[in-house]
Amino acid sequence: MQRSAGYEALRFGLILLFVALTLIPTLWMVSMAFKPIAEWSATGSDLTWWPKNPTWDNFAFIFGQSSSELIVSLDRTAGRPILASLLSASFGTVIAMVAGTTAAYGLSRFGSGANLPLALIQLRLFPPMAVMIPVMIMWAFLGLTDTWWGLALIYGIVTLPFAFWLMKTFFDDMPREIEDAALVEGCSRFRVFVKITLPMMRPALASSALFVFILNWSDYLIALLLTTRDWVTIPVYMASLSSSMTGQLYGAKAALGLIAAVPPVIMGIAIQKHLVRGLTFGALKE
Repeated sequence: MQRSAGYEALRFGLILLFVALTLIPTLWMVSMAFKPIAEWSATGSDLTWWPKNPTWDNFAFIFGQSSSELIVSLDRTAGRPILASLLSASFGTVIAMVAGTTAAYGLSRFGSGANLPLALIQLRLFPPMAVMIPVMIMWAFLGLTDTWWGLALIYGIVTLPFAFWLMKTFFDDMPREIEDAALVEGCSRFRVFVKITLPMMRPALASSALFVFILNWSDYLIALLLTTRDWVTIPVYMASLSSSMTGQLYGAKAALGLIAAVPPVIMGIAIQKHLVRGLTFGALKE
């Protein structure tokens, strides 16, 4: 009994240690976001974990308010990049989930297109730069560069393989007897899909959508190559936060990073009742 209690205490301690180590970057970002320039630009023994004089100046600075300590001006504020990220990531997720879910259902239920799964995953096997060069030329020809809808379209295409493979796994694990019973009663295949299958797949849809949204939300390379000024996203804008006088604006970057973490967290909280079930969907079989 004592050995069992000691083992549980050791395991619990190791879990706490692992969680603490994984939270260190997040805690450092939160601390840096509220530090004045004198603290986040400090080095050596002057560097502290927690801000001695907490301030909102970093948040005000990235939204255009001048700072008395930070003698640098921004040519653009963070408002437009945040909007660009929200629009492109959200609509890109919708495109990927609609196309991926319907394709996964068709392949799972009808079995046609045996080479389709491999063809879709090949979109992710190529080096990103090898794919983006022709995409840049095509998007420039179509007038889609530096637009949020151009980003949303390419995000939907790039994350389509993930949505397809995730949803196909869920559809394969879902029993077909309920759908067959509805078909026998006279329902059309489309009605069965909309009224029966999709409501049963809510946990799977929620977890897949969250995963795809995070991929789109955190993208840097595609946004860097396909945007120039008007519709740059948060990662691209964050990389530009620097000054010839002070170097990297770590406080401003931390403040923007804290803001960037909010939408995925809110989305995760909103779908948390479906999330755990979606992540374990099909894990237990008789």
